[in-house]
Amino acid sequence: MTRALLPDLSPWKASVDFRRLWKSGLISGFGSFLTFVALPVQLKDLTGSAAAVGAIGAVELLPLIVCGLYGGALADALDKRGLIVWTEAGQGLLSAALLLNALLPHPAVWPLYAVAALSSALVSVQRPALDSLWPRIVAHDDMPAAASLNSLRWTVGGVAGPAVAGVVVAYAGLGWAYAADLLTFAVSLAYIARIAPSPASQEAAKPSLGAIAEGARYAWGRKELLGTYAVDLAAMFLAMPLAVLPFLADELNADWALGLMYAALPAGALVVSLTSGWTSRVHRHGLMVVLAAAGWGLAVAAAGVCGNVWLVLLLLTVGGGFDMVSGVFRAAMWNQTIPDELRGRLAGIELLSYSVGPQLGQVRAGGLAAWAGVRASVWSGGLACAGVMGLLALCLPGLMRYDARTNEHAVRMRRRRTAGAEDAAAESVG
Repeated sequence: MTRALLPDLSPWKASVDFRRLWKSGLISGFGSFLTFVALPVQLKDLTGSAAAVGAIGAVELLPLIVCGLYGGALADALDKRGLIVWTEAGQGLLSAALLLNALLPHPAVWPLYAVAALSSALVSVQRPALDSLWPRIVAHDDMPAAASLNSLRWTVGGVAGPAVAGVVVAYAGLGWAYAADLLTFAVSLAYIARIAPSPASQEAAKPSLGAIAEGARYAWGRKELLGTYAVDLAAMFLAMPLAVLPFLADELNADWALGLMYAALPAGALVVSLTSGWTSRVHRHGLMVVLAAAGWGLAVAAAGVCGNVWLVLLLLTVGGGFDMVSGVFRAAMWNQTIPDELRGRLAGIELLSYSVGPQLGQVRAGGLAAWAGVRASVWSGGLACAGVMGLLALCLPGLMRYDARTNEHAVRMRRRRTAGAEDAAAESVG
């Protein structure tokens, strides 16, 4: 029974490049979560405004949209490994800028917004390359397991980073958090540099507006994919509470718990990742995406009502678990059905679906908290999320019926991968 729940390690055992990519993401992700906590705390200290903290999402939004779409086209047209290396180096330089600003006698506010916008641009270029690289180095049937392992990597950093950041910021200062983030990017680059090159496929289009439009037309024709985008956008926009957590900690008289609040969502995701063996045996991915997103909304709503900080932490952890379940099955649907020559551009669209929602959600949460109060901002968003999931379940029958064993696109991609492996084996023998 225990072995059936443990993560499936097949991708880790079969691919050395997957292991390197996984380790790189674990290390840089840990550092990024340090900054993820430190930056809004610094803004709160400098401005005292929930709306100012929520505005981080606004300044990140435009670079995310523009660079995410074009980054997808670049990922299809260029060497993916090279694109990842250069964007990782750029993010390291931005961490250095935050460190220098924090060391000033009177840190300025505008560099925080500038770095947030530039970091959003770099991440938006990098993520399509990352998301379209690992399906190349993992067997088709191992993709759900790889999605779970990638989630595990993210959640380990998501739990450890905020928890450590809360202590570091409180007792050592913001500068130490930014310095640690800079160091993790340097170590991550050493791993990425050892990954084999991953050049563009012969069928890939050159980066252009036409290429981006081609990817958008493909996505529009796949209604079950559109359904996953709609679910994630709604769930993150309506129920993401991160922007108001510093103020929620104040209301609960628990400043000491801020780092734990940031860590609670990824902690729930970590529990799911560590017990993700069952995900490989689920085939109705679309149904699980919708049900888990509804559970996320209800957990966040309950956290907004509770007055006990430990119960709030528990509910946020439960919400993070539900969000991870939804994410694992979204990733499996995407990566088991999208052709390799379109994977980068579709990854760019996917980036918008799971990133625009949280950015707009920060603006929503911060603005509503300033108008109606912190608790109302949290519980109303969670209830709205659960209600919208019910409506989407009624409006998206294709998503609800999706079955990885019978879906025409999944079957086609499985055959293509099998044929490609057989051709490669024949060439090596010859």
